[in-house]
Amino acid sequence: MTIERRAFLKTAAALSAAGSLGSLPFPAARAQVPDVARILAGFAPGGTNDVLSRHIAQQIQGGYAPSVVVENRTGAAGQLAISATKQAAPDGRTMLVVPMAGLAIYPFIYGSLPYDPFKDLTPVSLAGVFDTGLAVGPMVPREVKNVPDFLAWAKANPARASCGSPAAGTPQHFMIELLSRAGGVPLVHVPYRGSQPAVMDTVGAQVAAVAAPVGEFRQQAELGKLRVLATATARRGKFTPDVPTFAEQGFKGLEFAEWFAVFLPPKASPELVGRLNAELRKALAVPSLIEGVANVGIEARWSSAEDLAARLRGDTAQWGPVVKSIGFKVDS
Repeated sequence: MTIERRAFLKTAAALSAAGSLGSLPFPAARAQVPDVARILAGFAPGGTNDVLSRHIAQQIQGGYAPSVVVENRTGAAGQLAISATKQAAPDGRTMLVVPMAGLAIYPFIYGSLPYDPFKDLTPVSLAGVFDTGLAVGPMVPREVKNVPDFLAWAKANPARASCGSPAAGTPQHFMIELLSRAGGVPLVHVPYRGSQPAVMDTVGAQVAAVAAPVGEFRQQAELGKLRVLATATARRGKFTPDVPTFAEQGFKGLEFAEWFAVFLPPKASPELVGRLNAELRKALAVPSLIEGVANVGIEARWSSAEDLAARLRGDTAQWGPVVKSIGFKVDS
């Protein structure tokens, strides 16, 4: 075969292959997704943010990108991961899994933030919802069985009426402040660096109670080391059906929902958002993911990008007046 003949056949084969690419679905969307994509999680490995991120990565790998990895960009209460997403290219390489507080509450408690939740992120979908609860440990007598009992005990024992939370400025911190006001009882807020230290100090009788996501103290409650008195939900929680809500016990102002959601960098294309949203819809319905995140108290939940944006606006409107009434500032 002559050199000219070989060159002609190679050119013909290349043109044929190029022509066949036009029949592949979503060629533009596929071109935007690289071989390796990363999910940024703003908190340490082993926590709820990390567990959810890793389950999502496992499920969308292959469909969204050949390889999806989780990068724990920890620091500044999750702000570093959000800032890194803001600065990333909108090419599908970078995703963010973030809790509600970093977007709907932080703008009211920090003097300045390195990002604007509405301008610097592109909503894609909810990923999961979780409940916050109040639990007491061995410092509190067994006769205390509900929230009114706890407030009565706290009033009679002001020096011991302490309540831990994952950190200052979290929804759990504000729940303690609101409960203190509603009950007319001073509760000493003790901020920790994460839920687990607060839970373990409650088990060890260093503090009387803990306000945390229910998944963080579920195991200790099942072992009888903590007693869950209430959840801050509109209805009884999926994982705590036997625990009454604050509202059921006469404290109707203590109702809020917490969530994790997936975002892309600013200016991500609608095609890319739609493609990732479709992959998340499938992933969040996989039984192994549902079971895996349920172990840490998360209920897997998908949404449209529009519904997520609306939820963020609603929660921001809800938390603004709450934070203002309490007067808490991280920088103050």
